[in-house]
Amino acid sequence: MYMAQDSKAIDQQQDAIIAAFATLGNDRLAMLDYLIDIGTALPTMASCYKTENHLVQGCMSKVWLVDRESEGLLFFQADSNTAITKGLIALLLQVLSGQPGQAIAAAELYFMEAIGMHALIGFQRSSGLAHMIKTIKLKAVARLAQTAPCCHTC
Repeated sequence: MYMAQDSKAIDQQQDAIIAAFATLGNDRLAMLDYLIDIGTALPTMASCYKTENHLVQGCMSKVWLVDRESEGLLFFQADSNTAITKGLIALLLQVLSGQPGQAIAAAELYFMEAIGMHALIGFQRSSGLAHMIKTIKLKAVARLAQTAPCCHTC
């Protein structure tokens, strides 16, 4: 069952990202460096997951994304072949990984606009970012469908 505190946890993560980027002012180079640093902190993804089956479609860079569910929470692991894109997916995982699937599916992601991410990364990466978000949300919806009670009389 979806609870209000689930969205609060997501919002707290977004607010933390906004606060971290605010310390950089509007220094584009510092923001990009910070984004790259965030990406380098991602845990290493096993090469067995770096396959076509785990590629996020619609990204110019390669982005691999895998999910697993544990105790009602959905966890993600990701990697990319480019530093900035790796930072972008790392931000998304910071906000969404470890949350209930319903909260992920319903999440309103406002942090990107608040920090001026689209202006920072440009149109093509923004499009890829939208595909990453869509893929994460679709994985959450798919997990919810797997656990939904059957309404048919079998």
